[in-house]
Amino acid sequence: MPTYREGYDDGFERGYRLALEDRRKGNVRGQDPERFLQAGRTFNKPKRKLSAWNKYVKANSKKPRFRYRNGKLNLKKMAVAFRKTQKRGGKRK
Repeated sequence: MPTYREGYDDGFERGYRLALEDRRKGNVRGQDPERFLQAGRTFNKPKRKLSAWNKYVKANSKKPRFRYRNGKLNLKKMAVAFRKTQKRGGKRK
């Protein structure tokens, strides 16, 4: 009796093989086969916008005041500074 994982892997591989065969034959459900085969990608999904926190981390991650000596980010200190920024309604000068 195969384990759950083995059964899952077998089913996945079987489905993947069937999908590849369908693509080679041009039997792609609900889509234009040429568009489906372009560059090996199925979708051109737009990326999500960065959140305010993600923008803050991206802009300040290289600053030495948020870095430990071993090179890691001090996220706790960064979070405190982020909450104090004016954009977030924190302290005003």
